[in-house]
Amino acid sequence: MSTASAYPENTASAFAIAAKLGYDGVEVMVWTDPVSQDIDALRRLSDRYGVPVLAIHAPCLLVTQRVWSTDPWRKLLRARDAAHRLGASTVVVHPPFRWQRGYARDFVSGIGRMAHETDVRFAVENMYPWRYRDREMAAYAPGWDPTDEDYRHFTLDLSHAATSRTDALAMAARMGDRLGHVHIGDGSGSGRDEHLVPGRGTQPCGALLRGLAATGYDGHVVVEVNTRRAMSAAEREADLAEALAFTRMHLRAGAGGRDVRR
Repeated sequence: MSTASAYPENTASAFAIAAKLGYDGVEVMVWTDPVSQDIDALRRLSDRYGVPVLAIHAPCLLVTQRVWSTDPWRKLLRARDAAHRLGASTVVVHPPFRWQRGYARDFVSGIGRMAHETDVRFAVENMYPWRYRDREMAAYAPGWDPTDEDYRHFTLDLSHAATSRTDALAMAARMGDRLGHVHIGDGSGSGRDEHLVPGRGTQPCGALLRGLAATGYDGHVVVEVNTRRAMSAAEREADLAEALAFTRMHLRAGAGGRDVRR
């Protein structure tokens, strides 16, 4: 479970929810919550709840431009250090914003270099064009579709695929064995990044999960859904329990009934 799935609850609450619902681990979204930035605090939460940290989401969002430095490369180095210290296998990273010109210019080669310096996977995530009414803006560079570049590992986010109006199964096929990480969530293709509970939108969430399990996928599948509109803690937990049940059901079906836990 991504700790972002518990928002507006904090990082500590996300660990507690993940433990209560029986998730196998968490992806820590590093954001403005000080606990998400504190490796020692994260280790204590992991030990307290018995929930391992499986991935670190580097602070790439607009609201996290000053988290862990204003230097984007330093952010990635700190994310890699956090992954090493917490036993996580993956750092999730977004393509640069277009206005980060120097970072964007060197991003592909820099990520490639860093990927060969460590066992930690730097999995570049698919994003989407920004839209306003009938206008579309290319906000990311080299682009929002990472399969246009030769990255060593990818993150496939199905909500982002819906927002970009991309065929998620075709994108997964282009990623091939470089698909190292999945954010499972749904979307309707409305143009907004919805992160719906899987099964509530139009994305082929079940088909993707079954296909991953059938082909021996060895990465993580992380529930990243939006529970901000939940009216209570019980409603938030019900959404996250539904997402977990959906994901496990389809992974198990793809694995021929075997229990698949990642």
